[in-house]
Amino acid sequence: MLLAMGLMLLLTSNSLAVNNSQKRKARATAHPLTRAEIKEAQARLVEMGYGRGGNALTIFQKWEGRKVTGRLSRDEHDAIMSASAPLPKDSGYKHVEVDLDRQVLLLTDDEGSLKKILPVSTGSNKHYREKRMSGLAYTPRGRFRIYAKMSGWRKSPLGLLYYPNYFSDGLAIHGNPSVPSTPQSHGCIRIPMSSAVEMSRRLPVGTIVLIYDSQGYVSAKDWAEADKQKQAANRK
Repeated sequence: MLLAMGLMLLLTSNSLAVNNSQKRKARATAHPLTRAEIKEAQARLVEMGYGRGGNALTIFQKWEGRKVTGRLSRDEHDAIMSASAPLPKDSGYKHVEVDLDRQVLLLTDDEGSLKKILPVSTGSNKHYREKRMSGLAYTPRGRFRIYAKMSGWRKSPLGLLYYPNYFSDGLAIHGNPSVPSTPQSHGCIRIPMSSAVEMSRRLPVGTIVLIYDSQGYVSAKDWAEADKQKQAANRK
């Protein structure tokens, strides 16, 4: 008897879940987004710092841990309108953060507030063997500085880099025609070609770069404070 009742409750629960899912789909189909709602969502993405264009929705979906579709559905519209703006982990100084779990890059202003957020593709964590080279496609975690940069295209042993900003042992933040939603690089941090020139201007040599995942994060506020003290001493 108890077993039969349990099965009935389970079937009822599953039926309700299916019905709710069907209702959501039916709602989205029956009530397509209006032009005003689309503009509303686009304006909210800009307000939160995601920018304009097709990348804005993709970055939002990455940041919020949603399925990356790049398509503005009613569910996405509702999620956008109820979301909060992304926040960098560190504050108080200008720097760049790369969130490996979300596959996004955050650029801050001099106060540490978000100025720009971009989609990235980082090291795949897979072994590679190509062009007479082999190794692990790994993007290191930790804190770094931009130590060198180049304008235009740079030919590297594993491919071409567009406006590279080097931060560790030949690894760079650079433009690439292919920035998939998952980690696919040899270890560099790929950004969209359309943002490469602007990012090069915003990342002078010495810029602090924080790279982290859910397993670890290191602040660089002590580096930033040391920089301030050095600048103050140079002005005397």
